[in-house]
Amino acid sequence: MKFCSNCGHAVVLRVPDGDNRPRSMCDSCGTIHYENPRNVVGTIPVWEDKILICKRAIEPRYGFWTLPAGFMEIGETTAQGALRETLEEAGARARIGELFSMLNVPHVHQVHMFYLAALDDLDFAPGEESLEVKLVAEDEMPWDDLAFPTVIHTLRSFFADRAAGRLADGSWRLHTLDIDKPMRPLESRATVTP
Repeated sequence: MKFCSNCGHAVVLRVPDGDNRPRSMCDSCGTIHYENPRNVVGTIPVWEDKILICKRAIEPRYGFWTLPAGFMEIGETTAQGALRETLEEAGARARIGELFSMLNVPHVHQVHMFYLAALDDLDFAPGEESLEVKLVAEDEMPWDDLAFPTVIHTLRSFFADRAAGRLADGSWRLHTLDIDKPMRPLESRATVTP
């Protein structure tokens, strides 16, 4: 941050009184600008034995598959945001279940949260940020073409819990993970036309 969003003057980086870390501060109006992690919220949309996944139409990871998810908006709960993202990215309506995974991604200042969700029906279609959406069984999952480590961890945990009967009997636990390393660079899956 270079300029104050309140008054437009330049900000300086220093430790405010009573704090213990540098913050962007405006000497003109006195505003302290706190920069905090961003929440990414989404669902694991289930229909019978299949999961609804989306092929990304945007960077990062254009052309790779993911669960419907995105940044939480001001004024919504994590569950509301997860359902909104499911509708926006996959055109799907679902009933929200419990929080299934919470993954910290500190190197990009994010926390990812995925909820269990049951699709209301098979009426779904790609939204603006998706090239394609489809239902896949575990043995059809495009594991090598999944976009993010958070999605891979969430799906592996889901399928392991389902195979062990923990989803059916409710004995599964919240899955957490700290992902400290950046993803390896990958080419997007964009089609190049001459």
